[in-house]
Amino acid sequence: MNKLISAGLAGLLTVSLALPAAAHTGHADGSGFLSGFLHPLGGLDHLLAMVAVGLWAAQTGGRALWMLPIAFVTMLTGGALIGMSGFELPMVEAGIAASVAVLGLLVILNKRVSVYAGMALVGVFAMFHGHAHGAEMPAAAHPLLFGAGFILSTVLLHAAGIATMIVGRGAAKRLLRATAA
Repeated sequence: MNKLISAGLAGLLTVSLALPAAAHTGHADGSGFLSGFLHPLGGLDHLLAMVAVGLWAAQTGGRALWMLPIAFVTMLTGGALIGMSGFELPMVEAGIAASVAVLGLLVILNKRVSVYAGMALVGVFAMFHGHAHGAEMPAAAHPLLFGAGFILSTVLLHAAGIATMIVGRGAAKRLLRATAA
């Protein structure tokens, strides 16, 4: 029962991180590391997808535990560079929405695929998220600081998903999959 409570509290803490941030409101005051760090936390779409990558990586296990998050962060960075350059990536919002739905389903169904297929899938989704981060960067922002902020935030969200799945056992994992729905 204590593990179930711990898993529930970890999940609640992860979700509550999004409440104080306002990443999708224009970034008027943000121009550096903190603005970049808060961006993924303030958009529920980013928050859910990034935590789901960690959850799915932990469910899949093995090399996926570290390869899926690395693939996501790598492609996130590439997508951000594309967004910062002003290049329009088609259907960004649809790709982000699809990432939340698909990754949530993969967690719910406890679906395992090859590590390379998983890396490709999260990589495609990460391109959309990264493009949004790069395109929504404030004009006054320092690209390196802003980028370092959202990359660190992303890594921590993946880690939160991994930790939540590892801490949870049995009933807690079923509760997590139900919550992902």
